[in-house]
Amino acid sequence: MQRAYDNIIHDVAIQNLPVVLCLDRAGLVGEDGPTHHGAFDMAYLRPIPNLTIASPMNEHELRRLMYTAQLPDKGPFVLRYPRGRGVLVDWKCPLEEIPVGKGRKLKDGKDIAVISIGPIGNKARSAIARAESESGRSIAHYDLRFLKPLDEELLHEVGRTFRHIVTIEDGTIQGGMGSAVLEFMADHEYTPTVKRIGIPDKFVQHGTVAELYQLCGMDEDSLTKELLKQCELLPDMSKIKELTN
Repeated sequence: MQRAYDNIIHDVAIQNLPVVLCLDRAGLVGEDGPTHHGAFDMAYLRPIPNLTIASPMNEHELRRLMYTAQLPDKGPFVLRYPRGRGVLVDWKCPLEEIPVGKGRKLKDGKDIAVISIGPIGNKARSAIARAESESGRSIAHYDLRFLKPLDEELLHEVGRTFRHIVTIEDGTIQGGMGSAVLEFMADHEYTPTVKRIGIPDKFVQHGTVAELYQLCGMDEDSLTKELLKQCELLPDMSKIKELTN
């Protein structure tokens, strides 16, 4: 897809053609080496007009988004998904349309909002459960689903409700989903603290998928540690109650 960048713009996007672009190897793919990681696609596709860009969290989401992408009047539709094993044993589900640009709230919370996109949301979900158990804090989890168009209703809810946001993506941290969230918050004059987690600004070398996610600070243990760190930055509510009594 990197090699075909001009073709996406000239032959598909400008004409707003109903082309479904399926990008496998999203995220870190391990033994294929630095040339095959799906690190840059969200950052380089995001600026192109007319594109819809979606990243499903699991097999059910992938099936439904594949179905959605080929429905009439959807225009150019990008679907990114990882190489390797899935997360669901029972992967079959009804083929139902997912509204374009609509994310979903996976879990309520009141102290921190985690916004994830794509399959790394599964690691985020486990890390959130561990961080809540260890910290006693309440962490909300949102699956953005679509990088473009953004779910503005969801992001307005996050911006109005939370002072601390963590974004988690399996793409480059430069110009990706976290950057899109920062832009949205700035454009609408929300001023939360935003911690972005993604593939660092370097070429990731050869290794197993597990090893590389750990090296990049994106495995479940690293995500848990970062969430606990963010929890420590929150004000101590017990002290605040003492001061107000």
